[in-house]
Amino acid sequence: MQNTVLKFGGYGFLLGSGLFMLGLLLMKDIDVSVGEVIGYATMIVSLSLIFFGIKHFRDKVNSGTVSLGKAITIGVLISCFPAIGIGIADFIYTSFINPDFFKEYVEMMEARGHTEPIPRWSNGMMALVMFLTVMILGFIISLISALLLQRKN
Repeated sequence: MQNTVLKFGGYGFLLGSGLFMLGLLLMKDIDVSVGEVIGYATMIVSLSLIFFGIKHFRDKVNSGTVSLGKAITIGVLISCFPAIGIGIADFIYTSFINPDFFKEYVEMMEARGHTEPIPRWSNGMMALVMFLTVMILGFIISLISALLLQRKN
């Protein structure tokens, strides 16, 4: 199980952090709502490796069987890697590449007439929010994948 988690988690880390950073860099020239779609698409693509990791474990490592609990465990552990990668990419972007990101975001939202208070998070807090968002999505994808892929003797 450990090798499967490290292999597919590592791929998820590279895919998630790379695509997320690319999306953030491209977002300077596009609408924020399009950037959000790109961000969520990046999360889903990097978390899709959960399905393939569970399938690999079931078919190649565990003789064609995997329980629901074991599959969810594998999926959640794999999702930790893209979550960390996306959190790191977000922190690097908002701390070093574009430290005025949140200020620009708040100004843009206020210019669009957004009347509700907009949270003014620190860079570390936003990275944590990104990590938690990816983990929640990762759990959901793990559960769905586990339900689809579970096989008992």
